[in-house]
Amino acid sequence: MRFLLDSGQRAFADALHAMLTAADTPAVIRSWSRGDHARGRALWSRIAEAGVFGLAVPEEYGGAGPHPVELAVAFVELGRHAVPGPLAETVGAAVLLGDPPLAGRFLPGLAAGKEPATVAAPGGYALDGDASSLRLSPAPDGLYLSMAAPGPVRRSLDPARRLTRLAPGGELLARGAPYDRALTWIRLATAAQALGVGLALLDRTVTHVRRRTQFGVPIGSFQAVKHRLADARIALEFARPLLFGAAASLRPAEVAAAKLTACEAAYRTARTALHLHGAVGYTAEYDLSLWLTKARALRSAWGTPQECRDLVLTDGLQETDGLQETDGLQETGRLPETDGLPKTDRLPEADVS
Repeated sequence: MRFLLDSGQRAFADALHAMLTAADTPAVIRSWSRGDHARGRALWSRIAEAGVFGLAVPEEYGGAGPHPVELAVAFVELGRHAVPGPLAETVGAAVLLGDPPLAGRFLPGLAAGKEPATVAAPGGYALDGDASSLRLSPAPDGLYLSMAAPGPVRRSLDPARRLTRLAPGGELLARGAPYDRALTWIRLATAAQALGVGLALLDRTVTHVRRRTQFGVPIGSFQAVKHRLADARIALEFARPLLFGAAASLRPAEVAAAKLTACEAAYRTARTALHLHGAVGYTAEYDLSLWLTKARALRSAWGTPQECRDLVLTDGLQETDGLQETDGLQETGRLPETDGLPKTDRLPEADVS
C-alpha cells in the first residue's frame, strides 16, 4: 500500500512550513527555554488559527476532526521547525476530554488555541505545566484537573521541554477516562514531530557539507560522508509510510511501531549531523543544537524504544495465536483444545518483556 499525500494535504503542509519559516522559531525556542512564553504563545495562536489543534476536535465543538492523517502532516512541520510547547499533549487532552459534558466545556478552547493543555504521564512529569492553562492528571480512579500551581521546573535533555510535577488531586473530571486512546494519539503526534526533526537535521547537514571544504573540495563530495547521509535519508523515508499508515489505522501497535521507527531515524540522523558538523554542532549558540536535543528527548517521550518494541511484539504474538487457532478450526472442524481457562486468564506462553 502506498501512503502518498493528496494535493490538499501537501498544500496544508506547505502553508504551515511557510508560516513557521517566517516565525523565526529558533528565537522562539530560546525564549521559551528561559521561561519567557510571550513569543511562544503568539506562535501557538497562529498554529491554532491554521486549524492544527482542531484536527483532533470534532466539528460540533469547534474543530474540524478527528483527522489523524492531517494531524500527522501538521506535526511533521511542527517538528521540522522544532516548535516548543505541549503540542502533542494538547492533542491528548482533546481525546481525554472528548466525551460530553467535558467536550463542550473544554474542546472549543483547545481548538481555538486559547487553552494550551498538558497531560502528566501516570507517576511522571508534565511538559510545560507552567505554560499550560489545563493541567490533566490521569489516575487509577479517574481524570483530574490540577488546580494548584505546578512544581518547580526541571529541564530535560531538550532545554525547551520544561518538566514539572503536577499537584496531586484537583477537580475530578471523569471516571474511566480513555487514557489508552489518548496515549495512542500522543504517540502519533510525537512520531510525526520526530520525523520532522530528522528531516530538518538532514536538510541542515546537507547544506553544511556542501559549504564546508577540506583539501579544496566540499566535504559532501567524500564517499564516506555520502554514505552517512544516505543511511540517514533511507531511515527517515522508511519511517514516513509507517507514520501515515499508523495515522490511517490508529492501531496502538502500529502507532508504537511508527514512533519507534521515526524516533530512531531522527536520533540516527542527529548523530550523523553532529558527526559531520563537528563540535560546533553541539554548542548552544548554534541553531543545530535545538534540533539535536529535541531528537534525543522525543526518543523516550511517551514510550521508550523498548516499550514500543514490547507493544509491537505483544500484538504480533496475539495475531499469531489467533492464526494458529483459526488454522486448527479449519483443519479439524472443531475448536482447538484449551486448558479450560479463558484465553485472557491463562499465563502467557512467552515472556516478551
